[in-house]
Amino acid sequence: MTEPRIKTAIWAAALIRRAEVNGASAFVAKKGDPESGAVLVKVSLLNGTARVWSAAYGDEGQRRWVKATGAEVVADAVAEDYIARARKRDADLWVVEVEDRQGRDFLTEETE
Repeated sequence: MTEPRIKTAIWAAALIRRAEVNGASAFVAKKGDPESGAVLVKVSLLNGTARVWSAAYGDEGQRRWVKATGAEVVADAVAEDYIARARKRDADLWVVEVEDRQGRDFLTEETE
């Protein structure tokens, strides 16, 4: 079953709020289409390294997050290069940056 999609601007605001409530900092680094733009999430560990997450959609339309820059954290410059290349391909792309020394991404809510 295809999951309902909310506007990208609302989704980004919710992610930022979730990060801030949990003691991290987050902000929109690049705005894209407010209705349906795709999103990259950059998680900066504030030590010169980062990870970029990208949404992928399964056959049923469910969203899952994949580590776009690989399994390990990369140099911040590598993450920024990845984002720049993606933005050249998609001008409607959003980039949300989370700054968290623990490397938390806040993309999924923890379940108990």
